[in-house]
Amino acid sequence: MKKESKFIKVKCEDCENEQVIFSKVSNNVECNICGRTLAVPTGGIADIKTKVVKRVDE
Repeated sequence: MKKESKFIKVKCEDCENEQVIFSKVSNNVECNICGRTLAVPTGGIADIKTKVVKRVDE
């Protein structure tokens, strides 16, 4: 089963800001409000460090 890349909405656990990120990131993704790390690259699907709210492209 192939894991497809997609846009996802995540919620920061510190400040509860929600933002849309790509599931395959090439750099660390930080919260736009407080700076907490939300996702880190792994060479494939990102390691999401916070709560995923939903897929955006469904």
